Amino acid sequence: MSDREDIIQIIETFFETGKTKDLTSLRTIQLDDPIFSSFSDIPPYDLKDFKTTIALEELRFVSISDYSYQIKNPKISIFGDCAIVAFELNQKGMLVDNKAFTGEHISIDGRATFVLIKRPTWKIVHIHLSKIE
Repeated sequence: MSDREDIIQIIETFFETGKTKDLTSLRTIQLDDPIFSSFSDIPPYDLKDFKTTIALEELRFVSISDYSYQIKNPKISIFGDCAIVAFELNQKGMLVDNKAFTGEHISIDGRATFVLIKRPTWKIVHIHLSKIE
């Protein structure tokens, strides 16, 4: 598989977690290292480390049923052992409140930037998700 194919497969694995609810993949495709960071399109909006990011991603993906996503216009730029992937993103599903037994349909249009490094395989080292209002 080429680097570009590996990279897009990692990005798709990230979002497929919302469908499969297999949360273990989140830990294998992201770099568990102090250099890891992320910004999210939902609160809290501060810069997060690996541990906090994983906890919030797991909560997000298990809280949305009937999850679907669409990656649009991906641009992959590779600079040696570093890659930047920028794309438009649509995420849909049912946000479930298990305590109140209610749900709300969501559709989030946004933009995403993922930074990956090769150590020795490609790993996500930074994520930036933002909503388009």
